[in-house]
Amino acid sequence: MSPFQADGTPMRVDQKLRYRLIEIIALWEGRLTTNHLCEAFDIGRQQASKDINTYIRESAGSSLEYDRSLKGYRPAAGFTPRFCKGHVDEYLQLLARHDDLGDMLSLTSLQPDATHFMEPPSRFVSAQVVRTLIQAARQGLTVEGHYDSLAAEPPADDPGRLLAPHTLVYNGFRWHVRAWCEKNQGFRDFVISRFRGDLSLEPRKAAKTREEDQAWNRLVEVRLIPNPRLAKRQREIIARDFGMDPASLCRSERVRQALLPYYLKRWDVSEPYNHALPAEHQHLVLDAIEQNPQDQSDGVATAPQLAVPISGPPG
Repeated sequence: MSPFQADGTPMRVDQKLRYRLIEIIALWEGRLTTNHLCEAFDIGRQQASKDINTYIRESAGSSLEYDRSLKGYRPAAGFTPRFCKGHVDEYLQLLARHDDLGDMLSLTSLQPDATHFMEPPSRFVSAQVVRTLIQAARQGLTVEGHYDSLAAEPPADDPGRLLAPHTLVYNGFRWHVRAWCEKNQGFRDFVISRFRGDLSLEPRKAAKTREEDQAWNRLVEVRLIPNPRLAKRQREIIARDFGMDPASLCRSERVRQALLPYYLKRWDVSEPYNHALPAEHQHLVLDAIEQNPQDQSDGVATAPQLAVPISGPPG
């Protein structure tokens, strides 16, 4: 699709943003409706419908097709995005920023000359796998597929895994799905890039739901402090770096218990403390973890990670 309109004039930035959103939602969710555009850009349904139809017309019909069973548009055979790169990070970052209108500008390729943003390493993730996981999570269904685990060699007659996903999680380094595993009879984390081949959506209802995932619903209070082995001046600098209370030199946050290992890794905190490393290489240390089994919530701002509703290292 050309960046120019039919009359030869350059396409407006807002139009590019809408087309970009159209492609990202269609590619990764497998279902696009006018509501996506209405809510993201605060436009009317008529304008949203016009944008979608214009996008389809200008792509010569090889982009989207209407699916009556979905009551929305899905990618047509041979669909190739033109306004996005087709990376899963674009979709997941969009979810992370959808509440912040200011960050909508990050969807453009424009960038101030005085700043530079280093993109995090991008892992290969199958769009079919993500779409299936999201659909299963939203409908309370299960998925079946093959998963390559670092912990164990799969048997020759690998029967695959039967999973009931409930949340996609970005832990600051990679994306995984939190799901009930029939094989292990427990909630586990599965790295999305390690699914081998396509996933199949099963009509079987999830045996366990997010409400039954105790480690996910339980919140713990985590307190981080500057390394006590540092000099007082150094500790005060570190406290300022990480926005700590200048009096207590402490940072306290509530974190989902299931995400605690990722939270500590994100802050580069060794647990247990690594005495072999110099203090200068361990700016932050864990001061305490307070657990309160009664303190459960599903809407608490936790750690620097995105959890998209749709325990340790991944299996």
